[in-house]
Amino acid sequence: MFDFFRVLSVDKARERLFGAWKIASPGCDRVGLQEALGRVLAQDVISQDYVPPYSRSTVDGYAVMAKDTFGATQSLPAILQIVMDVPMGEIPTASLLPGQAARIPTGGALPQGADACVMIEHTETLDQHTVLLEKPVSPGENVVLRGEDISKHEALVESGRVLRPQDIGGLAALGVTEVAVWRKPKVAIVSTGDEIVPPWTQPALGQIRDINSYAIAAMARDFGAEPSIMGIAEDTYEDVRNLVEESLALADFVVLSGGSSVGTRDVAVRVLADLGPPGVLVHGVAVRPGKPVILAVCCGKPVFGLPGHPVSAMVAFQLFGKPAIEALHHGKIPEQFIDARLSRNISSASGRQDHIRVSLREQDGITWADPVLGKSGLIATMVKADGEIVIPTEKEGLMAGSLVRVRVF
Repeated sequence: MFDFFRVLSVDKARERLFGAWKIASPGCDRVGLQEALGRVLAQDVISQDYVPPYSRSTVDGYAVMAKDTFGATQSLPAILQIVMDVPMGEIPTASLLPGQAARIPTGGALPQGADACVMIEHTETLDQHTVLLEKPVSPGENVVLRGEDISKHEALVESGRVLRPQDIGGLAALGVTEVAVWRKPKVAIVSTGDEIVPPWTQPALGQIRDINSYAIAAMARDFGAEPSIMGIAEDTYEDVRNLVEESLALADFVVLSGGSSVGTRDVAVRVLADLGPPGVLVHGVAVRPGKPVILAVCCGKPVFGLPGHPVSAMVAFQLFGKPAIEALHHGKIPEQFIDARLSRNISSASGRQDHIRVSLREQDGITWADPVLGKSGLIATMVKADGEIVIPTEKEGLMAGSLVRVRVF
């Protein structure tokens, strides 16, 4: 049995978990663009064409040879002959010669010979066939060249990318209407404890509603996984084991909430040790909140025993559940960070990683991070927080006014 008081660092704990877990990919699905947002791409997308497929104007005005405009001013404009109108949606068949111009709308295809466009605001027409250009343009000005957006054979979106709205737009530009994505990892979530009741139940004295199942399920879904809430196990070896075995049969990994601390009624360590090999790998990590976390591999799948306190459980799942999801769908889940100034001194014990909830506010152009203090059993401290800062193990605190990196929730 593991000595709970001999904790590992976060990095060492992860190293032990991933060293024992032989990761099995969940496989791929093919989905349409409207279902692809937030999914992790399983194959590189290679452009089969140029985008745009022809050089086009970005303004309403006149397509010209740039050299014909050099030196043009309002007092001494360049005078060009208008030889064509470019119809929208058509490729001009005629070419421009020196001294000639073509009327062109925004998005219109440049005729052969033209290499720039002059905005209509900088022109004046003398008659139907003559235009005065009052400003010079350089080659490529007010023009998107063929392939300037996306080149042919370019790997526009690479495997492992969590697809964003702009990625969907890029795929549409290539004519790609269906992509291969990794299947969402399945996460089974079990709460343990005789005192835990479902959220729709009115708790009796000594009971408390199940917070962790729903908070962890929401985090898993936010990370791109497919969570299943399996129910609440009583504090008995048989009940916990039965629900864990059922969860292992239908998920890629299992999360146990509660039953990870040192206590006579906590049976999670015994259950996970018996369901190995290798069973329990880590029991206790040098982090606050979240020290009593259990990391195990049972039946070839990770099992995370999270502390029962909601804040501890959420911190532990961020540290260990998120990397497991990333490993299963071969993609890095993006996170948002901002820099802020700490509004007060915060102490920390050397040798452990401290996660401090903070709220953010703007004052006189400075972003301030206000610590949201409270015990790890208080879910309201997470609700009131906008993010968290991490005090590394080698530090004993942070001073007011320090520049801190905030991971935004």
